[in-house]
Amino acid sequence: MTAPAPASPAPASPMTGAPDLGPTPSGGVKGFGHLLVSETTKIRSVRSTVWTLIAFVVVTIGFTVLFTALISANWNNGPNHLSRDATILADPVNFIMGAGINLGQLTICVLGVLVITTEYSTGVIRASLLAVPRRFPMLIAKIVVFAVLILILSEIVVICSFLIGSSIIHSHAPVSLGDPGVTRAVIGAGLYLTVLGLFSIGIGGLIRHTAGAMFTVIGVVLVLPILSGLLPGSWGAHINAYLPEQAGSLIATHANSNAAHLLSPWEGFGVLCLWAALMLGGAFYLLRHRDA
Repeated sequence: MTAPAPASPAPASPMTGAPDLGPTPSGGVKGFGHLLVSETTKIRSVRSTVWTLIAFVVVTIGFTVLFTALISANWNNGPNHLSRDATILADPVNFIMGAGINLGQLTICVLGVLVITTEYSTGVIRASLLAVPRRFPMLIAKIVVFAVLILILSEIVVICSFLIGSSIIHSHAPVSLGDPGVTRAVIGAGLYLTVLGLFSIGIGGLIRHTAGAMFTVIGVVLVLPILSGLLPGSWGAHINAYLPEQAGSLIATHANSNAAHLLSPWEGFGVLCLWAALMLGGAFYLLRHRDA
């Protein structure tokens, strides 16, 4: 009798470079760990991911420095400086991080869309579903990897933006992390960006087309708040208050500026989480009932 030949290592996937796991059951802890490794490999091996994250860091911190430096240099100057300066003093946190986050959130939306639509446009989704016949664990692993990455990076970027911006404008509008509501606003900004990214993944999973999904997400984040703000009466204000961006961004505002809003910061964040859950739920449903 001859000894059995040693098992050859699993071949690498031609699409992602990660080991081809084959039809390994993904219901257990070990199987899900392999899925996390595979999704991590996919998200970091895509060139657009790296450049989008770099753009997020540069845009968020760069515009924070630019706007705070301009206002600090022109404090008490300009035709409307009294109302402008009073607005900044009422919510210095929103002013310091507002410009950077408002632009940086677009890169997070783009990345959230690309994470899932790129797989459909390149056909990688078919290889992923062949390796993992059970579709839900694959999408859950993708969501977990994306959420952890964005949460860590966004918290670092937001904290750096606040510390740099507050130091620039400190002589005119002093604010620190120890002030009431400031720590919640700064940490909440990172939470807001993370859930907004998950909302974008849900849109991408529903539409499955990069351009269409990006157009939809940017329209919801930028255009709908403007259009709803033009609606007359209190019902227009209520529609505006419950939009994803309008509600979710309340978590990144200072405590003293929340009286004019219909929702509290945590209520608004809960509304954004509900929007994200609805979009991801739709993506899960279509992933199960529609061909890749």
